[in-house]
Amino acid sequence: MLQRKFTTYLEDFLRKKQDKILLVNGARQIGKSYLIRYVGQKLFAHYVEINLKEDKEGEQVFADVHSTSDLYMRLSNYYSEPMGDKTDTLIFLDEIQSYPHLLTLLKFLNQEGRYRFIASGSQLGVALSQTPSVPLGSVEIEQMYPLDFEEFLWATGISMEWVEEVKRHFLQETPLEENVHNLLLKRFQYYLLIGGLPEAVNRYLEDRNMVRVRSVHRDIHELYRIDASQYDEEHKLKIRRIYDLIPSNLENRKKRIVYKQIENKTGKHFNDYADEFEYLSNSGVALEVLAISNPKFPLLESEQKRLIKLYLNDVGLLTNLLYGLNVNAVLKDIKSINLGTVYESVVAQELHAHGFPLHYYDNKQKGEVDFVIDDFERLQVLPLEIKSGKDYTEHSALSKFLETPEYGIDRAIVFSNDRQVYQKQGITYMPIYYCMFLQHDLTSDESVILPELEAL
Repeated sequence: MLQRKFTTYLEDFLRKKQDKILLVNGARQIGKSYLIRYVGQKLFAHYVEINLKEDKEGEQVFADVHSTSDLYMRLSNYYSEPMGDKTDTLIFLDEIQSYPHLLTLLKFLNQEGRYRFIASGSQLGVALSQTPSVPLGSVEIEQMYPLDFEEFLWATGISMEWVEEVKRHFLQETPLEENVHNLLLKRFQYYLLIGGLPEAVNRYLEDRNMVRVRSVHRDIHELYRIDASQYDEEHKLKIRRIYDLIPSNLENRKKRIVYKQIENKTGKHFNDYADEFEYLSNSGVALEVLAISNPKFPLLESEQKRLIKLYLNDVGLLTNLLYGLNVNAVLKDIKSINLGTVYESVVAQELHAHGFPLHYYDNKQKGEVDFVIDDFERLQVLPLEIKSGKDYTEHSALSKFLETPEYGIDRAIVFSNDRQVYQKQGITYMPIYYCMFLQHDLTSDESVILPELEAL
C-alpha cells in the first residue's frame, strides 16, 4: 500500500472529531475511495460503503432519499448485517455529488449522531458550488491530491527519516552531497514521467514498464474528458475543448489561455468561459493559476482572472501527451527539448497539494515570473522562478521584480537542476527537488495562543 499523508489526517479526524462529517474532495483516480476504505475498515467494526454514482447509473436505490429515516431504511436493505452505533459503524457515501440533495441531508445525519458518516466526490467542488444550503457547520471539507513528490519518494524506497534529513538542508539553505543530489534529481525525473496518480505509481512499482504506466495515463486522461460530457449540453463541448488545449497552451511562450482558440471566435474573454473554468478547477482535473500585476501581501486581494493559465492536475498526464514512450526526452539532456513547461507543471502541482492558491506575476513593462506565493512567516510575497536548463541565472523579469521599490520584496527563489544553494542579489538558488518543502501554513506542534488582553 502506498504511504499517503492523508492517511494520518483521516485517522485523526475519525478518532477525534465526533461532531462533524468529513467531505473529501478531489479528482477521480487519486486514491480517495481506497484510502477511506482502508482507514474505515481498520477503525470500525462495521463499515458500509455506497457508491452513489453506480447507484444513479443502476437501481437508483438512494435517488428519492429526502430524510434521515429514508436513508436508514435504504441502508437496512443495502447492508444485511446488523449495524451498531456511531462508536463502531462508519458509513461511506462515495461520489455523493451524484445526488446533491444528500449534501443537505448531512446536517441532520450529523445532528442525530446515529452512525459516523464520511463522504467523498470527484466533482464535489462543482456540486457544492451549486448547492444552495451546504451544511457548513456540520461538515469539514478537505481536499485530496495525487501523490506529491515526497510521497513518491516514499513509494520508491526513500524513508521518511531520510527525507527529513533532506528537509533540514532545505531549512538551513545548504546543499546536499553530490551523490545524494544525483539520486534525488533522478527520482525527480522519474516523477515527471510517472506522476502521482496511484494506479500509475503502482504500475511502475510492479515491473517498471512504462508501456503499462502510459496506458494508465491515457485511460485516466480520457476518463477526465468523458467526465466533462456529464455537464449540460451548453458547456460540455467547451469544457472538453479547454481541457484539450492545456498542453498546447503551456507550450506557448505566454502559457496562458487564448480565449479565441476555444471556439475559434474573436472578441472572447474570461467571462465568456467562467463556468467552464470553474468546472475544470472544482473537479480537480486542472489547476488554475491567476495573474497578479500588483504583488501585495496577501495575494488574494490583488488577483485578477482576466489572464489565466491552466495546468493538468498530474505531471505524468502531461509528459504522456508531450513525449509518449520516449522517456529520454526527460531523462537525457537533449538540446531540442525544453522541459520548462514540465518543470512549471510539477511545481504548480506541488504548490497546489501544499495548500497554496496559485498565482503568477504579469506586468507588461517588467515581464512575467512563474509563481508568486504568500510568505506568512515574513508577511510578504515570495516570487518563484522555475528553470529546467543551464541558464538558470538568467531571469530579467525576476530581477526587475525585486528592483521595484514599491513592491517592498527583497527575497526570491530560483529552482533549477543545479546542486548548489547560494544567495545573490536577494535571490536564493536551490535545487528543484527542494520545492517539495514549501508549505502554505506555518507548521508548529504548539498551539498559537494570543496574549491576555489588558484590563480596563
